[in-house]
Amino acid sequence: MKLNEALSKRLQELLQQRGMTQYQLYIKSGVPKSTIGNVIHCTYDSIKLRIIHEMCQGLGIGINEFFDSPLFDEENLEP
Repeated sequence: MKLNEALSKRLQELLQQRGMTQYQLYIKSGVPKSTIGNVIHCTYDSIKLRIIHEMCQGLGIGINEFFDSPLFDEENLEP
């Protein structure tokens, strides 16, 4: 799996766990709705860590919790 796909899946998991919509994440994080949608739809090949950090703040988690998922294990990611 590509890294942007893992980021998309993880963000969708976290939104679902918290019962949040993309719009609610936008309100809480300040990350534009279009950017959140682009992350979810894998439009970007790469995403700035700052954006992930801001989304984590909106989700109420640390960046370490975001990446604490088997999705980011090396054997699951394409080089």
